[in-house]
Amino acid sequence: MRISRSGHYAWRKRGKSLRQRERDRLIPVVREAHRLSKGTYGACRIAKELEARGEPCGRTKAGTLMDLANVSVRRGMKFKATTDSKHDLPVAPNLLERRFDVGEPDRVWVSDITYVWTFEGRLYLAVVLDLFPARSWGGPSAAGSTESWSWMPCSWPFAYDDPVPA
Repeated sequence: MRISRSGHYAWRKRGKSLRQRERDRLIPVVREAHRLSKGTYGACRIAKELEARGEPCGRTKAGTLMDLANVSVRRGMKFKATTDSKHDLPVAPNLLERRFDVGEPDRVWVSDITYVWTFEGRLYLAVVLDLFPARSWGGPSAAGSTESWSWMPCSWPFAYDDPVPA
């Protein structure tokens, strides 16, 4: 590497630079601010937090400190209502009335549709459940919530003569 022996030992003896000592001192402060904000503070707000604690800090320096501290902002998801309860369509009666204890299989089936957040966006999922042994069958999944596939799980369990318990 073309480094003299004396230069190498001088470098080892020299110790940390002023900038490195400052970073070592501020990284725990950045981690603490990140923890207290529950991961919602970005570089601008971390910089303001450090300024409030008397540490001169700009957005770029705060971003560098966040990188060195291995923390990043966790963006919140915008709430979107997926259920439309204000409609004039008929509503099915509640036949179960919270009686979840079922004495024999294939008597009471329940189903639901929900969504799961993925890196590609919202993934809708339908599930059917037999309440007797609490067997479940996975349902179809799709990128959009449509009426065309939400009814499909209702016919799936009946297609199995002897389903395997989950």
